[in-house]
Amino acid sequence: MKVLLLIALVVLIHGTNATLIIKGPTESILEGESVTLECLYTDSDLNVSQVHFEYLPPYQYSKTLWRKVWGSNLGRWYCYGGDDFYSEEEESSGRLYIPYPTRFSGVPFRCVSDNENATAPDNASEPLTFKVQYMRELSVSMEGYTSYLGVPQDLKVRLGDDVELKCSASSSEEPSYYWQKEGNDWILPSSTLTLKKVSTMDEGKYTCMAEHPSVKSLTKKRTISITLLPEDAAWYETTNGRLWLMTSAAAASLLVFILSVSVFLCRRAKRIRTSKGPIDDHSQKKPIYKSSAESLPSTCADKQPLV
Repeated sequence: MKVLLLIALVVLIHGTNATLIIKGPTESILEGESVTLECLYTDSDLNVSQVHFEYLPPYQYSKTLWRKVWGSNLGRWYCYGGDDFYSEEEESSGRLYIPYPTRFSGVPFRCVSDNENATAPDNASEPLTFKVQYMRELSVSMEGYTSYLGVPQDLKVRLGDDVELKCSASSSEEPSYYWQKEGNDWILPSSTLTLKKVSTMDEGKYTCMAEHPSVKSLTKKRTISITLLPEDAAWYETTNGRLWLMTSAAAASLLVFILSVSVFLCRRAKRIRTSKGPIDDHSQKKPIYKSSAESLPSTCADKQPLV
């Protein structure tokens, strides 16, 4: 009997000292790769199906308000406001599959035990975070040219004008930018290319390259061709001139549309008012006598019509 009690005590102590851990990526991953997190117990045979995942949203003001990753009967895991979490087909696997982990880069995850006897902080694992490295497409903007339309592939400027081009890219880390002219061996280590009073020597193709500081394979390029026009060329032949023409045409079209709609609504309202005509009150078309069924109370005895 004592032997059985001793064995039960050892098992209890062994289970009580079990540590809950979370396993996942130990290095940075590239955008497009999936992430799988796993809950495990060390030195214990406890069932990992009795645990759940939690994460700490990056916009959370408090660093203690963890959110639970809820699971459905189909074994799918999801969170509030989205369905970016998926579990594997085995519901008791204790694994969390994240197919699109970019938005959760740097977000802490942890495993939490559902055992009622476990209390904080022993019921949760240490937080785990992973970093997703990415770089979006490179965009080039020009001073005086709206960034919404983007700089065209062929940039036409007049001789003697100033040109300032700036390239940028959304990235997990600030990229390194370089400008290079085709046919030349010079490299400008900057995101901004400035050409003062352009001449025929400045005409040609310029390439901006963005390089990720941590992942050398993440690079983006964009080439802009600068074409020179004569100094006395018409303003509308330049790229900026065409921009103003497009903007003015769009504004004029919008103004014409607004005026047309306003005129149409005004004419329609006027037509509705004139088609109704005066109110036809039949009670005013025949006199009312005292002795009639439509008579009104009166103290006079005359037989003249009241109206």
